[in-house]
Amino acid sequence: MSILLDSDTKVIVQGITGKMARFHTKDMLEYGTNVVGGVVPGKGGETVEGVPVFDTVEEAVAQTGAEASLVFVPPPFAADSIMEAADAGIQYCVCITDGIPAQDMIRVKRYMYRYPKERRMVLTGPNCAGTISPGKALLGIMPGHIYLQGHVGIVGRSGTLGYEAAAQLKERGIGVSTSVGIGGDPINGSSFKDILQRFEEDEDTHVIAMIGEIGGPQEAEAAEYIRAHVTKPVVAYVAGLTAPKGRTMGHAGAIISAFGESASEKVEILSAAGVTVAENPAVIGETIAKVMEAA
Repeated sequence: MSILLDSDTKVIVQGITGKMARFHTKDMLEYGTNVVGGVVPGKGGETVEGVPVFDTVEEAVAQTGAEASLVFVPPPFAADSIMEAADAGIQYCVCITDGIPAQDMIRVKRYMYRYPKERRMVLTGPNCAGTISPGKALLGIMPGHIYLQGHVGIVGRSGTLGYEAAAQLKERGIGVSTSVGIGGDPINGSSFKDILQRFEEDEDTHVIAMIGEIGGPQEAEAAEYIRAHVTKPVVAYVAGLTAPKGRTMGHAGAIISAFGESASEKVEILSAAGVTVAENPAVIGETIAKVMEAA
């Protein structure tokens, strides 16, 4: 079983006529993702990679039955695109866009919570690599060939470190059930806790790999959730052990401003919750393999 998407999930791409959106739409189609349409206001009736383009998400959903959306829209318009997807009944939305103002994301979060939980759209990102269920569907910008199908669930703030984990696992013949990028921004759609809960409930996920980084409280909150609710083995890596306090490192959310936000403090908190922590990125795959053998 996959979490969030599978080969039957009907996908649309918002902003599909852009250069990068075209490139990744082609890549997703070749991977086997069920891309059924795209949305660009004023360009309805056109096609991209054989996929019909609609003027609105509402129209695309009505015509195609789309359930998921990939947002490839420039930062000034991305928040409105996410809220449009929520209004149209999209169940799962991935926002790739980097540079969305934090104030816009606050507005998005408040807007989504206007809907009851059973109707509320699941959002991952912004500033993320997307989600992949290997061998089934790819919704984002991941290099699909590095993912082997299997039983390790990956969730991470860093897309490239998620790729590194998947590649190391593949070298060892270990596969992935689903890999989810939640994004590195301070305010994002889904937290570690949200995805950990889905992996805990997923019978096809036997081990969970969590890729964290400095800044923000998410890893500490995840540790508390793992301690109380997760029965499966969890392996973590936290980037930024040498980062100085107060300096932004890479992602907008990767800045230490309070206790528990440095990499070393997060490692301590996760270890205390029973999480096995990889010492450096080069041994993520090795550490997961050892935990799987022990289990």
